[in-house]
Amino acid sequence: MTGSIAIHQGDNLAVARRLPDGAFTVIYLDPPFNTGRSRTRIAAVDAAVPDVRRGFRDREYTRLRGDLGVYADEFQDYWAFLEPRLLESWRLLADDGTLYLHLDYREVHYAKVLLDALLGRERFLNEIIWAYDYGAKTKRRWPPKHETILVYVKNPDRYWFDSDAVDREPYMAPGLVTPEKAARGKLPTDVWWHTIVPTTGREKTGYPTQKPEGIIRRIVQASSRPGDAVLDLFAGSGTTGAVAAALGRDAVLVDDNPAAIAVMRERLPGAVLIPPG
Repeated sequence: MTGSIAIHQGDNLAVARRLPDGAFTVIYLDPPFNTGRSRTRIAAVDAAVPDVRRGFRDREYTRLRGDLGVYADEFQDYWAFLEPRLLESWRLLADDGTLYLHLDYREVHYAKVLLDALLGRERFLNEIIWAYDYGAKTKRRWPPKHETILVYVKNPDRYWFDSDAVDREPYMAPGLVTPEKAARGKLPTDVWWHTIVPTTGREKTGYPTQKPEGIIRRIVQASSRPGDAVLDLFAGSGTTGAVAAALGRDAVLVDDNPAAIAVMRERLPGAVLIPPG
């Protein structure tokens, strides 16, 4: 059983606004990390919040956002870009659904505080650390070799999570458990040691921000069932679609970068391309 894939070419906010409420059990967002490099600079857009929300320490969300902006000028523009996309994603998430937001150390601490206020701290489920050991390593500080995935659930009382469906991993000290447990492996914790996409291998597409299938597979396995729908608004190389389809889930992928669309069309030949508008 394989799932269907639809690729939308266009601005992801405009596409999201055309999609129906509660249509997706998993929404995975891997936005640009606001590194300050030219390829990830982001222009601010209007991000008005429809009402005043109370959250962290009972402070108004709008005031909290403003306070954080005072301390981080670049974050103000970044959050103005990201916030309306998060709000649309929340609308699109099913009642038993899960939102995964993939960031790095530059923005994740701000995003966690603001999401707690925007969505409610009771809806926060996990902070997943994806750790790897590849690439250049500075000798002037601890080399940053991890990224963070914030996990929020729409309904804390009925979200879907199937630990039995997740690929297991080897015990780090197999001699400390029974042979049966060692053979079966263990359920991953909230720290995932997983290599980046190998420079040579079947997964490699050449897309600069491509994520490994193993990371996305855990997300889709745990938080959805066969036949459910998965959404990726920053689809890039199409990893979410490839994994979802292989696991029998439907996928909607969105990107406005022609290079990303070309990579996805080659990688996912059975996908339906939906042009802008």
